[in-house]
Amino acid sequence: MRIVTYPHPALRHKSKPVRRVDKQLRQIVEEMFQLMYEANGVGLAANQVDLPLRLFVINLAASATEGEEQVFINPVISLPRGNEEQEEGCLSIPGVYAPVKRPETIHFSAYDLSGNEITGEFNGMLSRVVQHETDHLEGVLFVDRLSTSVSMELEAELADMAAGLESMQQQGHLPPDEEIRQRLTEWEQKYC
Repeated sequence: MRIVTYPHPALRHKSKPVRRVDKQLRQIVEEMFQLMYEANGVGLAANQVDLPLRLFVINLAASATEGEEQVFINPVISLPRGNEEQEEGCLSIPGVYAPVKRPETIHFSAYDLSGNEITGEFNGMLSRVVQHETDHLEGVLFVDRLSTSVSMELEAELADMAAGLESMQQQGHLPPDEEIRQRLTEWEQKYC
């Protein structure tokens, strides 16, 4: 398992709700935490590791020895309030940071690995990370939420990333898009 980078097709795939949790899924979650820590991230969505599952992991401390590890399955955001702009980055778009406007406070509900419901009002950094990761599950990237002028500034950098992905596919280091989509469908059949 590895973190896929822009514009990998899995990043634009809308994740489907998880219907079952088994030993393999628990192992996937553990590996997602490890990948997230290795990349110094605070959140990682399943489609960032080429899985079409509606789940993500978070630890705001970005450390296996600090903070709280949280797993959110089938998240739903509602009742957004306020508006704030902060710089964001993404493990799937390495080295790119830009200001993103998001609601300041949200109501959030999801399930943990044991099937317990998690619900509440989130604000601050937790609200922002939850919104960023939930966007991933919808196939939305933070660069989709940028102002036109900021998007234009990043155009060349994102084009270079796209060319790099295409080159990897041409050299056989990465499967073609159709093979990736087929693999995503197989995972959906197993868990969704």
